[in-house]
Parts: sequence; structure tokens; C-alpha cells
Amino acid sequence: VDRSLDKSRLEERVLLLCWTRTKTRMGRADHAAKRSGSSFKPPTHHPPVLVGAVQLSARCSLLPLPEDSPSTPPDLQGDIAVAVAARQISSTRSRCAFAACAICPAKMATYEPKNILITGAAGFIASHVANRLIRSYPHYKIVVLDKIDYCSNLKNLNPSRPSPNFKFVKGDIASADLVNYLLITESIDTIMHFAAQTHVDNSFGNSFEFTKNNIYGTHVLLEACKVTGQIRRFIHVSTDEVYGETDEDAVVGNHEASQLLPTNPYSATKAGAEMLVMAYGRSYGLPVITTRGNNVYGPNQFPEKLIPKFILLAMKGLPLPIHGDGSNVRSYLYCEDVAEAFEVVLHKGEVGHVYNIGTVKERRVIDVASDICKLFGLDTEKVIRFVENRPFNDQRYFLDDQKLKKLGWAERTTWEEGLKKTIEWYTSNPDYWGDVAGALLPHPRMLMTPGVERHNWTEEIKSLASSPAEAKECSTVPAAATSKSTSSVPQKATYKFLIYGKTGWIGGLLGKICEKQGIPYEYGKGRLQERSQLLQDIRNVKPTHVFNAAGVTGRPNVDWCETHKQDTIRTNVVGTLNLADVCREQGLLMINYATGCIFEYNAEHPEGSGIGFKEEDTPNFIGSFYSKTKAMVEELLKDYDNVCTLRVRMPISSDLSNPRNFITKIARYDKVVNIPNSMTILDELLPISVEMAKRDCRGIWNFTNPGVVSHNEILEMYKEYINPDFKWTNFTLEEQAKVIVAPRSNNEMDASKLKSEFPELLSIKESLIKNVFEPNRKVSTN
Repeated sequence: VDRSLDKSRLEERVLLLCWTRTKTRMGRADHAAKRSGSSFKPPTHHPPVLVGAVQLSARCSLLPLPEDSPSTPPDLQGDIAVAVAARQISSTRSRCAFAACAICPAKMATYEPKNILITGAAGFIASHVANRLIRSYPHYKIVVLDKIDYCSNLKNLNPSRPSPNFKFVKGDIASADLVNYLLITESIDTIMHFAAQTHVDNSFGNSFEFTKNNIYGTHVLLEACKVTGQIRRFIHVSTDEVYGETDEDAVVGNHEASQLLPTNPYSATKAGAEMLVMAYGRSYGLPVITTRGNNVYGPNQFPEKLIPKFILLAMKGLPLPIHGDGSNVRSYLYCEDVAEAFEVVLHKGEVGHVYNIGTVKERRVIDVASDICKLFGLDTEKVIRFVENRPFNDQRYFLDDQKLKKLGWAERTTWEEGLKKTIEWYTSNPDYWGDVAGALLPHPRMLMTPGVERHNWTEEIKSLASSPAEAKECSTVPAAATSKSTSSVPQKATYKFLIYGKTGWIGGLLGKICEKQGIPYEYGKGRLQERSQLLQDIRNVKPTHVFNAAGVTGRPNVDWCETHKQDTIRTNVVGTLNLADVCREQGLLMINYATGCIFEYNAEHPEGSGIGFKEEDTPNFIGSFYSKTKAMVEELLKDYDNVCTLRVRMPISSDLSNPRNFITKIARYDKVVNIPNSMTILDELLPISVEMAKRDCRGIWNFTNPGVVSHNEILEMYKEYINPDFKWTNFTLEEQAKVIVAPRSNNEMDASKLKSEFPELLSIKESLIKNVFEPNRKVSTN
């Protein structure tokens, strides 16, 4: 309750709120009845309090009543007057609404920030806001924070990068340490929080990612603001979708105190974030302001959104896919107008209030497509194609934009002008976003990074045409509308590998194999524990497959892991799972080099029996911490159908100078145990792992040569082929235990699954001779 209002004004407000709330309920009831096929009968008379509200609206002279006319029923005249009156007299901050504004707000003093943190500033809207503030207010220090997700681009900030008041920080808002550090070291007094996952289609595919980014990320920011206690403004950027679907026949849009009724996972997470913002404002006194905006379009927008997607498809002469029947209505604002709106909210917005950033000018999706087709000279009947609708697609979002206009903001760019500017930008910058194949699909997948393809996207879009002739005709593009022609010639399958573990033994060998086979490859630069870095690698490399040869095995051996458990977990468990999860979201197969050192001989698999452990057997060796982490992550990876796990054991290669080579190791020991084991000859099996990637092999594979070989048998070969004077001594497992920290795994693994897939696979002893000892022979055959 606003205590500053006198009794008469309070009565006016109560009457108006009663009336508008009743009309809203009646409208919803009517809308629900239409959907169910029934009819809704409004009451024949209104309670006296509502009649009084109608009379009050006229008495207040907030807006003249419409003139009587045959087309305007008397009851509707009163409805319009009251609705406009309610819009003009929006409610103040109260316990039942997020937002508010005074009926006659006092003139607010202009707020002057000093150091502003803008989150998500490499994204579309935030980059326009950041560039505008940096350009217009050189005395403001602007720190921008962005993790560079798939829809972000540092080029969006190019206009600001030379400015002395600009600073870019790459990082995630979910990192509490980073956020706290920035607030303190940069003396931040203002936060403009744009960072979020925003694409509705993606939210239907992986809503958890939206919860993590939109709710948890916001919570981290709010908590940092509470802890530091230095923030004078926290502007939270929300969306019109939190209001839910607007009635089709509504003449007044949702105002800032309207109920929140989100209908999809994206808008639900944004509403949840708003709840946190409101709670921190009420509980801790944080100076929060929330904005809810209509759709925005313009230069630099990632083409998963409707307008840039249609523009790029039109540039290629491809069909424009429309969800459902295209009757859904949306409102669109040009990006520069929206940037100006945030400038106004920053300086004139009142703490504790919500501001709609919207326009009353609405357009159906099919009309947007038609306008774009006309500007490209395309026949709408041949180009527009209707596809399956979203799981739920709100029919309409309509905002009341009066509150922000009272602060001095107004939409300046017409639809025709803004659309023309946007098309000119995309035709001048066709490769700005690189390969955006996945984004141009009718229903883009979650985090579909440019260049990451699972199929021929061009053919999928062309298939929307109703006939082969139309599809062919669609591939012909007016010369003025495109910079590149498309080709229908089938392309030979090509590969590009992203390899992690550059400094490792297996990772290094993989690079050499790729060079020998002519397969393009790059090594990952990101740390496995840093999700944003992995996404950046994928965006830069655009791989078809990912190989994970990174991991902690110990320095110089697995005993190291016993005293460095956190480091071992961080890489072997957290890092591996992180990479697998990122690859799954990108639709990429991950070849994961694991270990077979998770088994030991037992009663069911006795030494010398020839009965090996199979892929489905449960690990039974927990003697070393290294093996524990490997068994743990293998079990968790079973839930990822995009992973091919290869159990490597005691790896051997023809490079006998490599200290990691099993033969090199035991040849340098004073004493060795003598136990038969399954082993992996890398010279033979690593090329097979590349072939497995090409064949799209998945699941768990025992990645060893068939059979077993003992330490003594290997050293006998070493003596025969390399050094006839070599000598060694055996000792027992009990004696070995006295000189090592962690026990070692000894087992036989059943390689029949791998042998079935690759019949040419040699047994362990045959492969040792052919691939290791013969190439290194130093002893004459005579």
C-alpha cells in the first residue's frame, strides 16, 4: 500500500484494480472456451463496484470515452475507457506484484553510474547496449563479462575495443569467485544482467542448461551483490514471455503488475530468475530494476532467431520454415531502439520497478516471412514452408509500453526501415557467423555450434519443398540477394578431428596417424574442466569427431595419484564427464581412451584360464586410486550414448625410447614380476580407433590384442631381438608390494568383440613381433 495516497485515491485504485482483474478473468475464460470448442457467456450485469469503476474512469477524465457508434457497443466503450485508465494508473510496489510505478510519480533524479558490469555483452542485445554506453559516456567504465557461448561473438564488440573505458573479461557468471573478484577489483557499482540462454526451441531440448544459466547464474550474481554491498543498481533483463500467452482479442497489453504465467522452459527459468531478483530486493534491500522486452532484431544477431534465419535462408534461395500455420503474433523492436531503452532505464529507472520494453505494432510470423521474401524478390508461395510446431507455441505476446514512455523513451525505427537495415547488414556480412548450418534448421538443436553437423542440413531444408522441381527451383537465387551459390553435387564424406591430450603419448601418436591418413585435425586448447573453453574449441575447430586422450596416469607412475587425489579426480572424472556432456549437446561422437586396469584375476577369471573379462563385467579392482577414478567415470559414461570407451592396457609401441612404453619400463627395472596380462599394441590399435570413429562405434570396448603375454615372455623377445646380453630377475607380488605405494592390476581381457569387428586383428604375441620387435631388430637373424 502506498501510504502517500489519500483515501479517495486509494478508493479509485481499488475500483480500477477490481475492474481490470475481473475483465482479465473474463477474457481468459472466453479464450479457454474457444480452445475447448465451447462458448463463454459473460454476465448480464456487473457488480456495483465495477459499475463504479466505469463511472470513475470517466470522472477522472484520464481519456475521453470513444464516441458512440453502431460498431462500438456501449459496454465496450466503458471497457476501453477503464482499460486505458488502468494502464495510466498502474499500481505502486505492493506485496502482490513484482513491479510498480506511482499513479503520479514524482520526478526522479537521474542516476549516474561510475563502473558498470554488463553480463553477456558479446551477445546480441547486450553488445548494442555496451557499444552505445561506451560511445556516449566516455567517463563511464564499462566491464563486459561473457563466456563466449555459441551465440556470442567478440566481433560484436569491435566498435568498443579501442576505447579506454572498455574492458573485456572472458568468464562465466556461474563462477562465484570470478564474479566476486570483478565486483571488488573493478569497483563495480552497477550491473546490467543480460547473460542467459534465450532460444525457446533449445529449451525444449535441454531445459537443464537453461536452469543452470538463467536461474543459477542470476543467483550467483545476486549473492555477490549482497556480499560486496557496493551495488547501487542491478538491472535484470527478462522477457515478455514470462507473462505467458496474451488473449487474441485483448486490446491492452500486459502491464508490469500482470501475473506471470510462463508456458515453456525458457520463460519459466526467466520467471524463476525474476523471483530471485525480487526476493533479494525485498530481503536484502538490493536496488533492483527488471525489464521485460518484446522480440529484438537487427545486425549481429545469431541466426537461430526468426528474422536473421529467414534472411540467410532467403539469401541462399532456400525455403523459409514456419512453425505451425504462421498465425502466431509477435512484436519486434529494432536493436538500436532497445539499446536506447536500456540507456533510459539505467539513468531514469526507479529502484524496485519493472519496465516493459515493447511496441504495440504486431506482426504475424507469416507476414514477417512475406516481407523478407518481397525484399529479396522471392515468390512467397514457392519459398514459405510450414513445418511441425513447437511443443507449445504461444499465440501472442502483447505489452503495455506506457510506463517506459513516461520516462522519455519512444520507438524510433519503423519496421520497414529496420528490416531494410538488417538485410543490408547480413548481405554485406554473409560469413560473419561462419557456418551456421545447425541454426538454420526448422528446429535447431541445443547449443548447435556453427559447423557442427550431423547431417546434410541444406538437403533437409530443401526437402521442405512440395516437389523435387520446386526444390531445384529454390536453389536458384537472384544475383542481388546472395553472395554465394549453393551446389547440389554430393560431397565426399570428410572428417576433422579435435584431439585432447597433445602432450600425452597417445594424443601425440593420434596426430601422426591423422597426418599419415590426410585427416585434418587440431589439438584442443581448453582445459577439460572448463566447459566454456571446450565450447570455444568446438566453435573454432568445427570437428566431426572428438578424441579424448587426456588424463592423469601418474608421474612417473600411478603411485603419484595416491598423494594427488584431487588432481586425479579433476581430470579423470570431472574433465572427462564435462567433455562427454559437451560433445553430447553438440551431437559429436567422443572416442575416450580409458583403461582396462580396473580388473584383477578372481575365481571366475583365474590366471592362465583363458577366461577374460568382458565389456559388460563389473570392475573389481580398487587397489589404486587411479583405477578407482577410471572405474567411476566409466560407469557414469554409460549414460552417454555418444561415447566410445576404449579400455587400453599396458600400452606398447614400436618406440622403445619412450619412457611410457611398457617394454621400456620393465627393461629398466632391476626386478619384475612375471604375470600374464592383456596388452595394447598402439601401432596396430590406434589406427583401428580412428576407423571406429568413422564407423560410429559406441559403447565399451576391450581395446587390447587377443590373448595374454607375461613379463618374462616380453623380456625374452627383447633379448632375442634387441639385446642378447640382457638379464633380469623376477620377484613375487609380495616383494613388489614393498617397493610400490599402490597395488597393480593384473588381468586378461576378452577381446572377441573387437576381433569380430576387425577380423584382421593380431594376437598379442603376433603383434609384438610384427609391430614392435621386428622393426627394432638389432640382433642378426644369423
